[in-house]
Parts: sequence; C-alpha cells; structure tokens
Amino acid sequence: MRYLHEKDLLSIGINWDETTSVIEQAVKCLQQDDFSQPIKPYLRYGQEQNRIIAMPAFVGGTINQAGIKWIASFPNNIHQGIPRAHSVTILNNATNGVPEAIVNTALLSVIRTASVSGMILKHYDDVRKQKDITVGIIGWGPIGQYHFKMVTSLLGDRIKNIYLYDLNPIDITSIDPSVKEKVIIAKDWKEAYQHSDIFMTCTVSKAPYIDAAPKAGSLLLNVSLRDFTTEIFPHVKGSIIVDNWEEVCREKTDIESMHLQCGLQKEDTKSIIDVVCHNAISSYREDQAIMFNPMGMAVFDISMGHYFVKKAEDLKVGQLLE
Repeated sequence: MRYLHEKDLLSIGINWDETTSVIEQAVKCLQQDDFSQPIKPYLRYGQEQNRIIAMPAFVGGTINQAGIKWIASFPNNIHQGIPRAHSVTILNNATNGVPEAIVNTALLSVIRTASVSGMILKHYDDVRKQKDITVGIIGWGPIGQYHFKMVTSLLGDRIKNIYLYDLNPIDITSIDPSVKEKVIIAKDWKEAYQHSDIFMTCTVSKAPYIDAAPKAGSLLLNVSLRDFTTEIFPHVKGSIIVDNWEEVCREKTDIESMHLQCGLQKEDTKSIIDVVCHNAISSYREDQAIMFNPMGMAVFDISMGHYFVKKAEDLKVGQLLE
C-alpha cells in the first residue's frame, strides 16, 4: 500500500491541463454509466455547521478505481489556527477490493475542486474565446488560492485583472510575483463581482449575500454554494449548470433555495455531462451569464486520487506500507 501526504503531492506538482483532463475522463464515465456513486451521507453532531462527509465511488474506463473520501469540515477551526478541512482518501483495487493507497491530505480535495472549476472554464473559454479577461475571487483560503493558481495557469496572459476579496486582510506575499501586478484587492465583494468576466465564490459563508445582477456573459463558478441570494435567479434561470442535481439540491445550497423559493427544477438545469458531452455552453446566448454549481462528486476525488498515486508510483514518491 502506498501512503501519500501533502508534501508528496507538492513534490509531484500540479499540471492543471492534466488534472482538468482527469475530471473530463471521469465525466465521460458518468455519461457512459460506467460508475457507481451513492448519495453521500453527512455526519453531524455538536455545532450544526460542522460535518464529516463520506464519499464512496467507483469509476470505470481507463481509471477503473474504487474508493472513498472521508472529509471533515469544521469552519471555526480557522479561528484556532487549524485548517477548516481534513480529508483522507482510500483507494481500493476495483477487481478484488484490496486497499492500494491512502492519500492523507485535504490538498487532494482542493486540487479536485479547482480542477472541476478549471474544466468548466476550459469549455466556457472554448466557446466564448475571451481576451483581456477580468477574474474575481471571493475568499482567500486554500480553495481561493488554488483557484487563483488554476485560473492564472489556464488563462495566462489573457488575464487583464484579478480582483481578490476576503473578510480578512489578504497577505500580498501569498500571491505569485509573476502575476502580482494584475491583482487588485477589492474593497468589497461588489467591486470584484461587477467587473468580473469569471467570478468564483470560495468562501465559508453562513448566509447568502450576493443579490445583484452579474456582468453580462460572465461565468459564475459558485464553488462554495451558499453565497447567492435568490435575487440572482432571474438573471441566471435559463443558464444554471450543476454537477449532480440530487446532490446539490439539498443542505441549504443556493440551488435548493432557488428550488424551494423560485420553483427551479432539475429539467431547468444542465449537467456537467451536458457541458462535456453535448457542448451545452454553446447553446447559451453570448450575453447570458452562466452559473455553475458543483456540490462535489466522489467520482472526481477517486479519479484524482488515482492520478496522483500513479504519478507517485512512477516517481517513487510516498511511503510503502505493509
């Protein structure tokens, strides 16, 4: 059994073109029904905002891997100098069930999350082909910082400005010097939101607050899922994309609020399969804002774990356990 920790993933490095391709491979397995993924249960006790989630899945195709991610999210940890999220992923041989690897780091989940966003961004970019792009990121924790790394890698010199906003002061030294001159620290979320062609929510917000119309034609990557009020619904009701309706329409997400308060139904949305396999983004008007809402799918975690374990085997990274 191979054991990987955060330092091992960092030593392997992140190739965002490759990690987004891993997500695309997994989506094609979804489209071919070559997967298994039960609805993930939430373990809650004590304070309501704390949760530990079990995410089992099998992914077929060339990935052919089973496994489970066990991820804890305790938002108040940040006030004690402890990371909000802790995650362990166990990978099993798909043929005989033998455990083959343990990836003991939340970084795998962070990379998966940013790679899902990156894959959607690539499909959006293939259709819209924008130049002089303005990016906005709300929330500067690990998810926000790795979305920053992802978007600057994939869009490169076509980025004109990047607006960043967080309730806490943003440490400028945490920003890559090669793109620092493009960064604008916004005075509030509205400043970032109104300018952004690509806007990402990467917060741990307890209540929605974004209530204004988005920039025409923009891509809203609603990563944290609980930032938009239902006031946004008229502006995106014909252009909402989800990873999985049954997963995302629960747990007080923005999608569940739109479902309960505005009548949004599954058939009113498109799925991540529609984006990858049916070129769904090309069906939207060029001036139409697109809103992507990813609850997070276990098939993507297992696929990403498989990718890094194979890399680790090739590079002889990590520990071999009996």
